[in-house]
This record gives sequence, C-alpha cells and structure tokens, in this order.
Amino acid sequence: MGRNRRLKQTMSSHPTQRDSYSAADTFSYGIAFGEQLPPHSIVCFFGDLAAGKTTFIKGLAVGAAGINPDDVQSPTFTYLNIYEGRQKIYHFDLYRLRDIDEFLSMGFDEYWERDGICCIEWSEKISSYLPLSCIQVQIRHLGENHRMIMITYT
Repeated sequence: MGRNRRLKQTMSSHPTQRDSYSAADTFSYGIAFGEQLPPHSIVCFFGDLAAGKTTFIKGLAVGAAGINPDDVQSPTFTYLNIYEGRQKIYHFDLYRLRDIDEFLSMGFDEYWERDGICCIEWSEKISSYLPLSCIQVQIRHLGENHRMIMITYT
C-alpha cells in the first residue's frame, strides 16, 4: 500500500518526538498533526491504558476533518466509530479484540481502502498485519501528567 506517500513528502520521514504535560497539550498536538494528514492515512496508536490515545485522536479529528471533539469517543465495546466531517475518520479501538482473525472476519481491513483516515487504537493487537505505509504514534507515560509522543512514518 502506498497510501501515505504524499505524507512522507510533506512531513519528515524521521521519527518525531514531543513531550506533553497535559491533556490539553496532547489534544493540541493532535490538532496540528491532523491538519497535515492527507486523506487515506492509516494512523496506528500504541500505548498503555490512559496514555492519551483517544485525546490525541480527538485533536486529530478536529485538525483533519473539523469534527467536534465531544463527538469523538473510544469505541471500546463496538470496535469502530465513524465520524463525518470534511473527510471521514474511522476510529478503531481493538482493546477487546481476540486476534487478527477476528479483525479480518469483521472486514475491518477493508476500511483501509476507503476515503478518509483510519485511526487504530491498540494496534499491537494486529501488528503483524498492519500496512507497511502506516504512521505509528507511540504514547508513553513518563509521569502523572507527562507523556512522550513519538511519531514514526514507515
């Protein structure tokens, strides 16, 4: 899949790292990131519970599609929420997913080919199946309100 070639041309292909000291910082960084994302991007999120993945995605949805952040909720029990804006955002939460076969049996990989941006929380659940062209966002706790956000363009 060569879906993110334009992104590599407009954004650095080297990993970028940023510290966040609040949910507001994480949200703002998500907005700035989202403003630069082209359609068809697949953004894979990695991090522990309460790391800030959904907060970052709320910002991304604002920046990329003009979506009200109050409408962005992690689909923990439904696996997928779809948000309509300037472009669609497909928001996956795979925390409760058993395995890759379950992901495939629900046809979720087909969303990678649709118009819009895919955001996948708990991407480690399907890491061996992720497209080579995905963008990886790792969020790590470094303290009570301190997070390290690293973005890698593959």
